[in-house]
Amino acid sequence: MGPPLLLACLLAPLCARGASPAQPGVTVLGSPQAWQQHEAPRRVKRAWVIPPISVSENHKRIPHLLVQIKSDKQQPGGVIYSIKGPGVDEEPLGIFSIDKFSGKVFLNAMLDREENDRFRLKAFALDLGGVTLEDPTDLEIIVVDQNDNRPLFRQDVFTGRVVEGAEPGTCVMTVDATDADDPDTDNAVVRYSILEQGAGGMFSINATTGEICTARPGLDRETMGVYNLTVQAADMSGDGLTTTAMAVIYLEDINDNPPEFTKEEFSMEVEEQAVGVDVGRVFVHDKDLSGSPNWLAKFTILEGDPEGAFAIRTDPHTNDGVLSVAKPLDHEVRDRFELTVSVQNERPLEPTAPASPRALATMRVRVRDVNEVPVFRENPRRISVLEGTPPGTPITTYTASDPDTHQLQTLTYMLLYDPADWLRLDPHTGTIRTKRELLHPSAFLQGGWYIALVLARDDAEPPLSATGTLSIEILELSPQHPQLARNWSISRFNVTHAVLAVLAELPEGLYSLPLLLRDSGTPPREQHQLLNVSVCHCGREGTCEDSVLAAATAGAGITLGALVIILGSSILLLVLVGLGAARVRGRRRALRKGLLQRSRDDLRDNILNYDEQGGGEEDQDAYDINQLRHPELFSPRVKPPLRRDAPISSATPLTPRKLPSGPSDIEDFINEGLEAADSDPSVPPYDTALIYDYEGSGSVASPLSSIVSSLTDEDQDYDYLTEWGPRFRRLADLYGQ
Repeated sequence: MGPPLLLACLLAPLCARGASPAQPGVTVLGSPQAWQQHEAPRRVKRAWVIPPISVSENHKRIPHLLVQIKSDKQQPGGVIYSIKGPGVDEEPLGIFSIDKFSGKVFLNAMLDREENDRFRLKAFALDLGGVTLEDPTDLEIIVVDQNDNRPLFRQDVFTGRVVEGAEPGTCVMTVDATDADDPDTDNAVVRYSILEQGAGGMFSINATTGEICTARPGLDRETMGVYNLTVQAADMSGDGLTTTAMAVIYLEDINDNPPEFTKEEFSMEVEEQAVGVDVGRVFVHDKDLSGSPNWLAKFTILEGDPEGAFAIRTDPHTNDGVLSVAKPLDHEVRDRFELTVSVQNERPLEPTAPASPRALATMRVRVRDVNEVPVFRENPRRISVLEGTPPGTPITTYTASDPDTHQLQTLTYMLLYDPADWLRLDPHTGTIRTKRELLHPSAFLQGGWYIALVLARDDAEPPLSATGTLSIEILELSPQHPQLARNWSISRFNVTHAVLAVLAELPEGLYSLPLLLRDSGTPPREQHQLLNVSVCHCGREGTCEDSVLAAATAGAGITLGALVIILGSSILLLVLVGLGAARVRGRRRALRKGLLQRSRDDLRDNILNYDEQGGGEEDQDAYDINQLRHPELFSPRVKPPLRRDAPISSATPLTPRKLPSGPSDIEDFINEGLEAADSDPSVPPYDTALIYDYEGSGSVASPLSSIVSSLTDEDQDYDYLTEWGPRFRRLADLYGQ
C-alpha cells in the first residue's frame, strides 16, 4: 500500500473577486500514481500542498467555514487536526479555528485588509497518541480588499500666495490626498476637483495631480484679498468615496492705497501734570494688506502744539495714532488744545497709484483739572516773638493756597513737628498761638530760632498735603522796658507788614513802643523805631468813643439865634405851601362856577348823551339818572314818570331830594343820588328795554316804540333782500316769501 495522502476539501464557493472557489470533494494532493511517476533511486519526503484561500474583508457572517483538510492516512480511532500561526495562537488571537476531528477551518472575526492583508498558518495531522502522521503544510489565507476607506488629504487647510494681477496659468499650490485601500485596484485611484471658490471662477485644479493655478486675469487684493476654495478628492477615479479640504489663497499686496482718517475730528481728554501718558487714539483706514509695510502709517503734528507738549506714534498692531503727553500740562494755564495731524505710509506709494491729497484730521484735547498739592507761598515763614510771651498769644497765621482754583476745597492744618510743644494751631484758620511760655535760652533753639513744621491738607479724594516750615525767632526782653514788652506782641504778616497785638488789658492813654526793624539780607541790617499807639474804648465803627463824645458835645452847643433862624425858615416854607394850595383851589372853584352857569342857560345843549346802554345782566349798580337830567319833572306838583326798566308792580320812587343851592355842592349831590339809587330795592337791573333819554311832552320827534312793537317776524318784509345780490340770497330764501 502506498504512503498516506492528505485531502483538502474547499468548501467556500463564494470568495472575493479574483479568487477561484474550490469545488467540494476530496482532492488528492499526492497519489500512488504520481509517486510512481516520480519514483527515483532515493526516497522523497511527501508534503501537503494547499492552494491559497481568499476571503473578503469586513465579512459579517461569523463563524464562516473557509476550508476542510483531511489526511489519507487513517488510523484506528481517527486523526487529530490542528493549526498554528498568526490569527490562531499568535497576535491577533482568535481569528481562525479548526475542528480537530473533521479538519474544518473557520473564520471567527471580521478582517481588515488595511491591517492584515494575508495570514500564513501551519496545518498538522496527529494520531490519538499525539504522534505526527504527516509533515505540517502551509495554509495561506488572503484578505480581499473592499472600498471601505475614503481618501484623506494630508492637511485640512492648504495655503498659498500669488501676486495680485498675476497672469492666467500661474500655479499657486498643490493639494494631495491618500487612500488606504489596495493601490492595485480602483478603490485607491483619486481624482481632484474644486467644489466652491466664490464668484468669478478665478482658479482651476488639475484633476490628477491636484495642482491649483490661476484661471482668469483680474486678481485685485483690494477687491478680494483672500480666496477660500473647497477642494474635493474622490476614489474610484472620482466616482467613489469623497472627502474635502480648504485651500486658502492670499493675494500679495502692493502699496497703491494711501491711509485715510476714519473721521475728521477726534476728541479726548487728559489729566493735568501727567507726563508720558497716552491721551487717546486717532483711527485710520488703509486698503492695503494689514500688517505689511504698505499698510503701516506715520503720523505728524502740523499745528496747534508750538511748545511741543504732545507726541504721536503709530501702534504697529492696529495702525492707530497714539497721542501722548511730552511735557506737563496745567489746567489753570491752558485747558484746551486743537491739534492738526497728518498721516501717510512708511513706504512710498507705487507710481501706478492714483494721486490723492494728504489726509488731515483735528484732535481736540481737553486738559482735565485734578487735585493738586497745596502750596505754602512763603516757605519758610520767619517771625519774631518776645521771650516770656504768655500762653494763648497769637503769633502768626500760616496758611497755604490751593492751586485748584476751579474746585471748591477746604484746607485744614496741623502741627507736624513741634519739638518743645510750645505751639497750638487752629486747624481751620491756620492761626498759631503759644501753648507755653517761650523761653530763651532753650535747648530747642538753633541759633536763637525755633523750628516747627505745619502740614496743610485738602479735603479731596484722595487728599493731598504739603509741609511748611515755621521759623520763630525768640527775642530777649529789653532790660529797660521789660513790662512794656510783655504787654505787646508783634508778628510778621508779609514781607512789608507786621501785626501788632495787645497781650494784656491796658489803661487808656498814649503808648510809645520801641521797635527793632531788621531785614533778611546778608548781613542783616536793623534800625530802632518808636511807634505811638493810642489805647481807648472803641465804638461800633471802630473809632474811639472819646471822639464820639466830643462830637456830641459840639452838637449840643448850638446858639439860640441859630435855632430861631431854623424855626423861622420852616414856618415860611409852610406858609408858601399853603398859599400855593389856596390858589389852585380858587381856580378850580371859578372853573366849576362858570360851567354851572352855562349849564343853567341850556342844559341839553351842553350835556350830550349819545348812547349809554347799561350793562345788561352784568350791571349790578343801576340807578335812575333822570333826576340829574330833568329835575323840574320831580317837583312835588308833578307826578314822576314810570321807569320802564322796573317791573310794573314796583313802587313809585321816592320824592326827589332838594337840588343843590350852589355849584360847590354838586359833587355831594351826585354821591348822595348814587347812594340812594343803589339802595333802592325797587330798581333791580332787569333785562328789559331801558330808558335812554326822556324826550318830553309835545316833542316833534317820533317815538321809538317800534323797537318793541312787533314780537314776531310776520310784520316784517324781507323781499328786498333779493335785490342785494348773490351774497344775500341765502337770507332771502330763509326770510322771504
